[in-house]
Formats: sequence, structure tokens, C-alpha cells
Amino acid sequence: MQTFYFTDPGKVRSHNEDSVIIISNDRDEYILAVADGMGGHKAGEVASAIATNHIRESFYSLETMGTKEEAIDWLRMVVKEINDQIFEYADKNPESKGLGTTLVIAIKTNDYILYGNIGDSSGYVIKNNTLHKVTKDHTYVGMLLTNGRLTEESAKNHPGKNLLTRALGANNPIEIDIFDVDTSVKGLFLCSDGLTNMVMDEQIEKILNSKLPIEDAVVKLIKKANLRGGTDNISIAYLKKESGDE
Repeated sequence: MQTFYFTDPGKVRSHNEDSVIIISNDRDEYILAVADGMGGHKAGEVASAIATNHIRESFYSLETMGTKEEAIDWLRMVVKEINDQIFEYADKNPESKGLGTTLVIAIKTNDYILYGNIGDSSGYVIKNNTLHKVTKDHTYVGMLLTNGRLTEESAKNHPGKNLLTRALGANNPIEIDIFDVDTSVKGLFLCSDGLTNMVMDEQIEKILNSKLPIEDAVVKLIKKANLRGGTDNISIAYLKKESGDE
């Protein structure tokens, strides 16, 4: 198994509010997560760090992720705990009111792969050299797409593209969408919208299918997003199976 993650502030923002992790245990269980914070200087990066730090601590407190059903319960529990922590931080730090974060997370074990998301950070899989988006954006445009009131083409430049309808720290109670993924996929790819707003899925797929080492492919994607303006922080978490990996 090859893994690599990277986060970059981009070309416009003065600081980075994203947080990204890839962690694993001795049972070959992996967690990938990308959180895109919001709320301005200090606040957004606090919210995204609360999310990834709590995921890390909770995962390492477990002996194993257990069954698929146990992993789903864990995901829901962890998200509720993160949300509570963000609201508690906002109560104690009034200047940070409005802080929040998106979250996209993947759990990979030898028996199952699960994705979860809140907000508009994206989770993809690579199967048969094709990039497939698993998650659905919790945005105004995402809602219009789901309801059939907007086409994929018209959604690309819609003014409500980045208007979130769900985020940690913004909704209470909070609900995470969970997706059960085919274990035969060859890659897990998570990113913040700083990448997807700048680079088309077809171009992401092309770079991931190139012969580049995994680290070089991720860095190339971030460079491409920056060359196109880098209007937001850019974060990627990528797991690539090698031949013989389960």
C-alpha cells in the first residue's frame, strides 16, 4: 500500500485552514481524512484541526475498526463528538463564532471500504483506471443537482456552487453521509474543493494514471491548481494499492 498526503495554502489565501491526515494501525486498517476549515484567520484552522485530531485520537484508542457495522457506528459517534467540540470551542471563544469545517473521510480495512462526508470536500475511488466520485456535495448547487433542477454542465459555474448546506460547527445535530465502496478499487483519493474548483476530474484522473510516483502525482495536482489561480487552500490524501495488496 502506498499513501501520501499534502496540503498547500494556494496562491491567494494568506494562511491554510485545511487539515489532512492518513493514519493506519498494525492490522492494515487505514483512515484518510481531509477537513476544510472556515471562519476566517485562526477559526477555520482550529475547526479543521479539531476534526482531524479527534479522528486520530479515537482511531488510535481502538484495537481494531471491527465489523463494517461497528465502523459505521464509530463514524457517526466521532462526527457527533467533533461537532460538540467545535460548538464548545465557539462558546468559549466568542471571537471565533462561525467557525466550522467540512469533512471527507475514508476507512479501509481488508474486509470493507467506507466513505463519509459533510460539506463539499470530495471523496473519489479509482477503478479500472477511471476516477469515480463517491461523495455528494452538501451545497446549494448539490441540492439542485440531486433534485434534477440543474445539469452537471450548468452547475460548474453556478454562483451557489460553494454555498454549504451542511458543515461541522454549523449544524446541530449533524449527520454524515456514509457510502459503502467496492473493495476491488485500486485507489482512494480525497481532496478539498481547492483542487476540484481548479482542476477537472478528467485531468485528475490523467495524472493519477500516469507513471509518476505517488508523491509526484499529488504534488503535480497541487501545482496545477496553483497555476490556474490557487484561489483556495488545496489538500489531498491518496492511497494507492499495489499488486498483491488486499
